[in-house]
This record gives sequence, C-alpha cells and structure tokens, in this order.
Amino acid sequence: MIPQHLLLYCRPGFESDLCAEIQDKAGQAGWDGHAEAEADSGYVCFVVAGDEAVNGLHRDVPLASLVFARQSLVALPPLMGMAREDRLTPIVEQVVASGWNFESLWQETPDTNDGKALSGLAKALARPLESALKKRGALRRKAGGRRLHLWWTAGDSVQLGMSFPNNRSEHPGGILRLRSPREAPSRSTLKLEEAWHVFVPRDEWEARLNDSMQAADLGAAPGGWTYQLVRKGMYVYAIDNGPMDKGLMATGQVDHLREDGFVWEPPNRLDWLVCDIVDKPVRVTEMIERWLVRRWCREAVFNLKLPMKQRWAEVQRCLGRLAASLEEANVTAEIRCRQLYHDREEVTVHVRLLN
Repeated sequence: MIPQHLLLYCRPGFESDLCAEIQDKAGQAGWDGHAEAEADSGYVCFVVAGDEAVNGLHRDVPLASLVFARQSLVALPPLMGMAREDRLTPIVEQVVASGWNFESLWQETPDTNDGKALSGLAKALARPLESALKKRGALRRKAGGRRLHLWWTAGDSVQLGMSFPNNRSEHPGGILRLRSPREAPSRSTLKLEEAWHVFVPRDEWEARLNDSMQAADLGAAPGGWTYQLVRKGMYVYAIDNGPMDKGLMATGQVDHLREDGFVWEPPNRLDWLVCDIVDKPVRVTEMIERWLVRRWCREAVFNLKLPMKQRWAEVQRCLGRLAASLEEANVTAEIRCRQLYHDREEVTVHVRLLN
C-alpha cells in the first residue's frame, strides 16, 4: 500500500488558507495533486496525483516551511464507517498492509469541540491497540524514530499517518501549550514565548536571549510582550501612548516612551525588536522593513493581523516584499513565518540578520 496523502493539522477556520498554501508550495516543488478540506475541521489532506509516494512531497515541503500547518504526516487513505464493536482490526490490518513500523504511537483529534469529545475513545483503545501492533511486529524498538499517528475525526473514522524526526511537531496535535504567568499584564505574552520556542533552538537561548541585551517593544501597552523581555533580563524601550503595567515599570528595566511606534527610532542598535501592533499587514511590514534594512536590531518577532479572506495571498505579499527589500539592501537574513497556537487571526514572523 503506497501512501498518497499528506495530512496537515491546522487551526480550525484556516483550512482554505492552508489548502492554498500547500497547493502553491507543492506545485513549486514539482508535485501534482489537490488539497481537500472541510470548513472548520482543523485539518487538510493533500492527495498526490498518480502512484507516486507522498514521501517526496513531505521531504520537499517540510513542516518548518509551512505557515498555517501545525503538523505534517505521510498518510494512508482514511478508514471510515468502522464497526463500533471492532475498530482495532481494520486499523491493524491497514498498518500491516502498509509495511510500516514505528517506535511510538500517538492518538490525536482535531482542535474542535467534536474532536475533543473523541479523547475518551482514543484513551480506551490505547493499550489494546499497542498490544496488537507489537504482536504484529509494527510497534518496535529501533525503528528510526518514526511515529504512527491516529487522527480520529469521528467515532468510526480515523486516518493513519507517519511522522519522522526533524520534520514534525513534537507536541500532540502540533500544539505547544504554555501556562500564562499570573503576573503577566495580558495573555498575549504567550505569543512571544511560543515564538521563541518555535524559532530559537533551545540550546541557543542563553546566547540569544540574555540579560546583556536591549530590546524594543513597539505598541507595548500594557506590556504582555515586554514582560517576556524583562523576564529574560533585557532592558526594554516600551513604545506606546497607552499605560504600561505598574509591576513592569517597577523593575527598572523598562523605559516607557509615549511615542508612535511607526516613527520612533532607537538610540543605538538593539538586539531584539518585537511588535504586536494591530494594523494593516503591509503597513507593519513596511515598518519592520525599515528597521531591518537600517540594521537597527539583530532579530525581530512581529505579528501580521489577517482579517481578510485571502490570508495566504496577503502573507505571501508581505513576506515577498520584506525578502526583496532585504536583498536589495544586501542584508542577509533568515525569515520564518508560522501561525502559532496562541495566535488568533494572525501569523508570527521571525527575522534574524546574518550579516
């Protein structure tokens, strides 16, 4: 059995955006196929044309290159209409027919109310399923770190997918869940914390996020993102006409300037620029572009708000403009963009200057 499906998890409501993205990127990589999705389902399935295995597409369009995907799996056709008195047999038979073997097994559901209602079923099946797969030699040690995912979409419907080390999310459902600190001024603080987890390798945090650094937070009030910078020991220029959290100001690490973030200029080169301003994506991009072209910071994290219908097209336009401007200015940079779990109608962009 040759897998022909690329199964992608996403935020419910963004299926059409992920369909447009994977359709574009698969085509650019030379793969024919079509994307399928139901509105508000929380996932997309890209079906490769012909008899070609989808492994090549999974390699050519890795998860880290996708904006709207939370997880990426090489998948088999979905099993639908399974008898409720025996779900194990068709699952085990499909695994055996595929020839797959793996070191671990995850059962997951879409990030929807209907999906969460299936968690009890997955829990009840866990031990019997693992036992059956071990008996058939599919679940074993030393299987290259491969992981089998069971994606439950209904009580009688599941799709089996395989993930591989270094090209997957290591969090169930592709969701990094963080606890909001009680002393943080707003829950938006989790967006910046998650961005660091996603874009900055954990073994580089000490070098790239430390108390010798200076940062600017544009549109800072009341200080959700400033809080994260202060917690890392940085000195922060908080730019906003609104009031800042009193606890943050008491740290002595924040210089609150009641100015317009779109026109403010730093007194010297900073280590970090962060920005969660609510404005048109292209206007925010133009502002960040100015900072980076003039090398006013070494790294930047900013959000692009996406209330429009053609969200993937808008993201492409903004990222393309930013990349072109940096190239024209002979600025070498790494640009990455993801819709994070703690984002809403927005995406988060990280840029790191390399020269």
